[in-house]
Amino acid sequence: MTIISLLLLASLLPHLTFTGETELITHVGIVNGREAKPHSRPYMVCLQKNWLHVCGGFLISDEFVLTAAHCRENSETLTVVVGAHDLKNKTEGSVRFGVKSYHQHPNFTEGNNLCVFELQLEETVKLNNYVKWISLPKNGEDVEANTLCSVAGWGRLWTDGPLSDRLMEANVYIMNSRACYKRWPEIDYSVSQMMCTYAYGGFCNGDSGGPLVCGDTAVGVVSFCHTYRCNSPENPNVYTKISAYIFHGSTKTLEMLRDFMKKK
Repeated sequence: MTIISLLLLASLLPHLTFTGETELITHVGIVNGREAKPHSRPYMVCLQKNWLHVCGGFLISDEFVLTAAHCRENSETLTVVVGAHDLKNKTEGSVRFGVKSYHQHPNFTEGNNLCVFELQLEETVKLNNYVKWISLPKNGEDVEANTLCSVAGWGRLWTDGPLSDRLMEANVYIMNSRACYKRWPEIDYSVSQMMCTYAYGGFCNGDSGGPLVCGDTAVGVVSFCHTYRCNSPENPNVYTKISAYIFHGSTKTLEMLRDFMKKK
């Protein structure tokens, strides 16, 4: 089994939330991160299977969520929780939605680059201070190396460590694409479809599908990191580059993205 396959498997381990019957000890998440100010990232969503956290995601309109393709396995049913910060808090006003349709790149397999995945919700969300969508990059738009960005999620504090009940965040910097390519010699790293970050903090298992945010724009989707060492300086965190899919894509997912961006 490849390094990426092992990570994707680990990222789907369940995490009980406020919707479950069993209470967990409150933990922190995102490697070397900090707790986000509650509802300061209103675009963030929690993807769940059988009421358990499996991945992050983010709103790109009042009815569409973008996440990572490996967050759904074997045509399983997912639900989407919006407006959440503390997943154990039953009174914070978060709302759960069913998924009407799933739009995945037809050539996606574990280990390849085709990782953008869109969910259409069963009904539109009510936008407010806790629930908003985030902008997407323009066609083919790139972010310069060393740009300060951020990543957030309810993932693990360290490899095989506890998952987070509260949304965590970390500042990261965009890595030069060629430098990242050299750090991942064992995979088919695509400079045009992937991007890396470096920093003291970063993502870990359970953060998959969340956005890499630069300014007010989601430029990447959390994809993978080293299986045995989250936020490894030798093997930096890798994201799917959203602008590459908007520019080159021909799937239903990306047609919807382009249509939505034209309306904004």
